[in-house]
Amino acid sequence: MNEFSLSDNCPDSIPVRCDRIFDSCSDKDCFTRLTVTPEIGTLPENATIVRSRSATVTNACVSVEPVPFNRGFYSIDVTFTFSAEILAYERSCTQPVILTGTATASKNCILYGSESTVRTFSSTDEQPIQPDNENLSSDVLPKATISVLEPVILGTEIEETVLADGSTRREILISLGLFSVIELSRTITSMVRSLEYSIPHKDCCTDTDSPCEVFSRLRFPEEAFTPAALPDCECRTSCDESD
Repeated sequence: MNEFSLSDNCPDSIPVRCDRIFDSCSDKDCFTRLTVTPEIGTLPENATIVRSRSATVTNACVSVEPVPFNRGFYSIDVTFTFSAEILAYERSCTQPVILTGTATASKNCILYGSESTVRTFSSTDEQPIQPDNENLSSDVLPKATISVLEPVILGTEIEETVLADGSTRREILISLGLFSVIELSRTITSMVRSLEYSIPHKDCCTDTDSPCEVFSRLRFPEEAFTPAALPDCECRTSCDESD
């Protein structure tokens, strides 16, 4: 049986297989005038005002490709799919028609992901390995991971476009702001310090207090009843700019 050689300085080290992040970046993207394709409902002919009630990221399609003539670097293309809930009004202060639609936007970045020619095969692969190598599990390309916050709705509008036959088509356009973090990683085997497993000393218990007793122990949210004032420095800057 083969064993990993443990360092004399770290006799309690053990091998752990994990993802090492080689490069990462954070971004603040502004996607403007994205066309919303209605999925539930249609834009009424008499609608003159549209507002977005909510927007969320429902999917992100990520692809990784090597950058030619720049070894170790990879181009990451991300296509986001947004779901938006739109309120369409005939005029202000009237009952809106609720629409649900989707919009897409893309972005690109280049990150360092090192190089590797190692192919990894696992017993947990869903499909068996075929002789033609079409289903080989490969670690040649690094893995790209993207994390996003819920998008910020920046604006919603109606646009009329003239088609080739002379007719017009009304579309809903939405502008969104998105905060994201992209990481490029590879799976490696690393030696880490191991400590003995400790039994937790906290007892498992069930809260049998009444709802009012639980509520009575909550801190009173004083800050929620005290609107924040504009800081003096920002006030002075605004006043100076307006002079």
